[in-house]
Amino acid sequence: METLAKNTAYESQLNEWIKDEKAAIDLIGAIGKLWFDKSIELILFRNQLVDRSASEIINLHFYAKDIVKKTIAVKDTVALAKEIYDLDVCPSRIDIGRLAYEWMQEKEKFKSTTDFLNNKLKDLIGKKGSITPKDVVLFGFGRIGRLAARELISQAGKGEQLRLRAIVTRGNSDEEITKRADLLRTDSVHGPFPGTVIEDLANKALIINGHTVHMIDTRNPEDVDYTKYGINDALLIDNTGVFRDDKELSRHLKAKGISKVLLTAPAKGDVPNVVHGVNHETVDVKKQQIFSAASCTTNAIMPILFVIDKELGIAKGHIETVHSYTNDQNLLDNYHKKSRRGRSAALNMVITETGAESALKKVLPHLAGKFTANSVRVPTPNVSLAILNLNLNKDVTKDEVNEIIRKYALQGALVEQIQYAFSNELVSTDIVGSSCPAVFDSQATIISPDKKSCVLYVWYDNEYGYTRQVIRFSKHISEVRRAIYY
Repeated sequence: METLAKNTAYESQLNEWIKDEKAAIDLIGAIGKLWFDKSIELILFRNQLVDRSASEIINLHFYAKDIVKKTIAVKDTVALAKEIYDLDVCPSRIDIGRLAYEWMQEKEKFKSTTDFLNNKLKDLIGKKGSITPKDVVLFGFGRIGRLAARELISQAGKGEQLRLRAIVTRGNSDEEITKRADLLRTDSVHGPFPGTVIEDLANKALIINGHTVHMIDTRNPEDVDYTKYGINDALLIDNTGVFRDDKELSRHLKAKGISKVLLTAPAKGDVPNVVHGVNHETVDVKKQQIFSAASCTTNAIMPILFVIDKELGIAKGHIETVHSYTNDQNLLDNYHKKSRRGRSAALNMVITETGAESALKKVLPHLAGKFTANSVRVPTPNVSLAILNLNLNKDVTKDEVNEIIRKYALQGALVEQIQYAFSNELVSTDIVGSSCPAVFDSQATIISPDKKSCVLYVWYDNEYGYTRQVIRFSKHISEVRRAIYY
């Protein structure tokens, strides 16, 4: 009898999984139709659903259960997704996880899922207005440039937002284009590009998932005439880090076809350093032409500092970053103009400076002067950790601090910026590919015995998570943001 019961339980559990997997496959179809037919992107608690497998989608539903503390059924999300397709919803980004959770909580109030969705999405239904696509030029094709290319292509959909039109490098011979294509196809950290990259050497271009991207050679930003390639009123994303202030970056604006410039590094001078989600609304996107997306570290720590200061008040603090090595360091011991960075990056932990404290002056100026900051480069190729030691204005407990961060990770303006992690076994490689610039490690939170200070641990994929922030801010300054339901 006991064996029979175990076999019955086994079969029952397996059948439930198969039902979920079939529903997930059904959901994949609905996600694709919404994305390509209507420019409606579904996400599940900030997690991208486009190009996900059935098993990945089921795992994301388990993640929702752990975060929201309620089970969200795949059958509910697929039913809602199909219903959304039949409604007159404008191009948008919709959290199907939030909708499924709200449906579970409130279904008794509505006659049907149609009534429910008409109520929840009333601000998106029947809304008219077109988005003018923005041409994008990538100036530089290193770590961030290649990830930006991947994201611009994967998020292209119907091509109604950002369109990657050109990549500018030093050199565009057949050999150089072929090598750069290979670097785009494969990546030692982020894996293979899930698409096609075809070299069109005759036309000095790459065809990436059907998008023709011109490969342009120049050493001087002002020398290129982008209009010759059909590129007009474009956003240029400078990934080189060579040009850092207003005077240098304005050289891009002298080139025909460029109207705005975004630097993927901390800027100097009067160029605004922006962390999307925290201070992006402080810039005038119609009048301002040059912007900076700040640094990866700045994008990781500012959302957390913003939340803690708003809710608890920060008297002072120290920021220590444990940062993966970068291309700026030497692989083997050799001369370097900066102290310690000449020693082998693959073998040493290296104490160096960070611009995190100075970034406060531009992003959260009211906290300037309250912090010290430093960094340690370590022998890992990607993913870093910010340790925030904060003296607070209120007494707190660990649960109180964690609940504050969890709330902001689930609702409000920072859901794309903060991921709330709850695993006891979290390590750096788990963060590779995280779309959020800040992954808050709730299990690691430390509160001092007097309850006046705390130590918070914030992980970040300093390549991919940062690149996603660059793309978000690019959409904002290009005014191609879709309506959202988070």
